[in-house]
Amino acid sequence: MSASPGVRCGAAPAGPPDRTSPRDPALTGLRAVAALLVVSTHAAFATGYLLHGYLGTMYARLEIGVAVFFVLSGFLLFRPWVRAAAAGRRAPSARRYGRQRMRRIVPAYVVTVVAVFEIYTVFTPGPNPGQTWQGLLRYLTFTHIYTDEYLVTMLHPGLSQMWSLAVEASFYVALPALAFLVLQVLCRGRWRPGRALVGVALLATVTPVWLVVVTATDLLPNSAGMWLPAHLAWFAGGMALAVLEAVGARCAAIVAIPVAVGLYLAVSTSLGGTFAGPDPAWTPIVKALLYAVIATLAVAPVALGSRDSYSRVLASRPMVWLGEISYEIFLVHVAVMALTMHLVLGWPLFTGSMPGLIAATLTLTVPVAWLLNRVTRPQIKARSDGSNAASALPRCDDASFSAGLSSAAVLAEPVGRNTGS
Repeated sequence: MSASPGVRCGAAPAGPPDRTSPRDPALTGLRAVAALLVVSTHAAFATGYLLHGYLGTMYARLEIGVAVFFVLSGFLLFRPWVRAAAAGRRAPSARRYGRQRMRRIVPAYVVTVVAVFEIYTVFTPGPNPGQTWQGLLRYLTFTHIYTDEYLVTMLHPGLSQMWSLAVEASFYVALPALAFLVLQVLCRGRWRPGRALVGVALLATVTPVWLVVVTATDLLPNSAGMWLPAHLAWFAGGMALAVLEAVGARCAAIVAIPVAVGLYLAVSTSLGGTFAGPDPAWTPIVKALLYAVIATLAVAPVALGSRDSYSRVLASRPMVWLGEISYEIFLVHVAVMALTMHLVLGWPLFTGSMPGLIAATLTLTVPVAWLLNRVTRPQIKARSDGSNAASALPRCDDASFSAGLSSAAVLAEPVGRNTGS
């Protein structure tokens, strides 16, 4: 990965930034990376690779794709509020924003949930507490994680990744209020990026405080470690990038990515928890905060306008194409992986080849995801701005949809202590 000489993380020369358009293909490509990470960690669990010592723990930490999705959501969705504040314009319409979110996520989500429930009426590889009429209603309304003893009352093995969409949906609902608090109340209605960054940092502190309450007390249901406050630091990382972009900050991949890799290797140690036994109460907090930093560093070069080899690879045609259907890959890959392993490959759980399962799952998932995308995604009208090239660029201003609840985390950690794996 290369960068211009002398360019490092820090402030760019003064002037209004216009480096990262809402259609930046590198951001779309980054969504493809996040989706592939999640598919890989699920395959590692299903084939028993998570028990391969330190390497197995590294496979488990591929769940970092969830945090990357959340950081992207924080950046892409908060950015219109930041840009309006910086330009002295009115805040975006919350009604229009909500309508766009619903149009983007609900159709494909409903089709997937109904189809998986139908498939699991005849496909019964193991216990399935979520396969009930109540479970169907809760999944369709994004409320399935708001229950005590989630693993034994509401978990559906074909939809285990949907916990993160429930978190995304709650962030969508909360974002207009969060933007108002940060940009209007704290900044007193004026563009004060320093104060905005302080406000975002305060939002991030909600995560460790919440996790302390979840792990050290009985005040909340044990599934509360899956709720939005437990992951708000991840969204806050993206929100901070939106503010930094508005003031012209830059971050070179040659700096950010090695640091992110180093932190990833660190969180793959006992700092991020082990499978050997109960972890200290501080482990979920350290893990959540390190994930926030790692994912923010992964997104920062692209969000802040880096144009080095890192961004060029992400903006390549195959990565952008996969990124365009990353939401649909997220929706269907868990059920497809289960069907593939049991019916196509005939492998018992915790056996088989991790690379083989990844390849087989993607071979079947990608066509289904592409079809689901074509059928359910709302059509985007091209703007009449006289630029066909601009209107043809890939869209990536959609929310970044997070991926699945690692089955390893389900078995290895109490639900209330899960910090987003």
